[in-house]
Amino acid sequence: MVRNFVQEKLEVILKEEFKNYFEVEHPELKNSKNGYYERGLDTRYGRIEELSIPRDRDGHFQTNLFDPYQRREKWLGESIITMYQKGFSTREIGTFIERILGDSYSATTISNITDVLVEEIDEWQQRPLDKRYSVLYLDGTYLKLRRQDVDSEVVYVIVGITDEGHKEIVGFYVGGKESALGWKEILTNLHNRGLEEVLLGVFDGLSGLEKAFKEVYPKADVQRCVVHKVRNVLSSIRQRDKEAFTKDLKKVYKASSKEQALQCFSELKEAWNKIYPKVISSWEEDLSVLLTFLDYPRIIQPQIYTTNTIERTIKEVKKRTKSMNSLPSEKAVEKIVYLVSKDYNERWSKRAITEFASVKDELKSMFESRYGSTIE
Repeated sequence: MVRNFVQEKLEVILKEEFKNYFEVEHPELKNSKNGYYERGLDTRYGRIEELSIPRDRDGHFQTNLFDPYQRREKWLGESIITMYQKGFSTREIGTFIERILGDSYSATTISNITDVLVEEIDEWQQRPLDKRYSVLYLDGTYLKLRRQDVDSEVVYVIVGITDEGHKEIVGFYVGGKESALGWKEILTNLHNRGLEEVLLGVFDGLSGLEKAFKEVYPKADVQRCVVHKVRNVLSSIRQRDKEAFTKDLKKVYKASSKEQALQCFSELKEAWNKIYPKVISSWEEDLSVLLTFLDYPRIIQPQIYTTNTIERTIKEVKKRTKSMNSLPSEKAVEKIVYLVSKDYNERWSKRAITEFASVKDELKSMFESRYGSTIE
């Protein structure tokens, strides 16, 4: 049996380690062998229940095969965290481990193993941030979280584009219902950690969010998500008018300049104001923050008039938690979102976004004219 073979070889290695420790590495130690003690160890070949480990009378010897209180190989902990990252529930992971090791791991045990991430998450959430981000995308999503009972709570997510053109999940925060006050606290935290200069904030029309953003970043521009706005207004348009209305509306946000966009909006208003006055009024009120993207280099405009960039990230978080009816704690939510964030950031750090990298100098000039500072 493979497991017995592995146990036999491990015990041979342990004996040789013990002998080498006292005869070669530390011949000066006046010590003596004091028999063996037994312990269990989970390996990739199954669980070894009674692994014999030599010991000395004074307790100097420690094998290099595993740590003193380690009960499983490092690969197992890493595998459990990887499975957790991919969206397996703690119960599913426990069942899988039982199949390969023949030993049952409870949901609590799995959760305890993934607790190695908690300190890492705390450090990540307090890390110093770069001074400049060309764009900050803000959005929230709801996950079912158990406290005393189960309810949906928001996960605030911030994705940034650095001044070098790299995409990055800057932070996430869990709890309560999405609010402008919640966002202001989060943005203030980012600012206090060094993120002081932003060119553009992109987000949806949550009440009070624009005001909260501008209080923390008064020199930044605001871009309201055009895609959200289009979806909202089309729900008020009768089916027979949707095709024609959409065609006219698209001319506004697909214009090549702000002047052209304003002209197209005037034509939209003239054609549809009598039929849908509230829809036209809604667009007119928000027009200045819906067309901000046209003040930026044309090559990056498709990426800054919508929150699609951050929505793809949120979709991945949803995918990873799909198999879980609810998450047992705030800590469990943070582990999942952190692992997704870590995965994305590692990939994104290797390559700048081509469009942003190509206009890096233009964006740098915008920073300098707006903030009057340079970064070496």
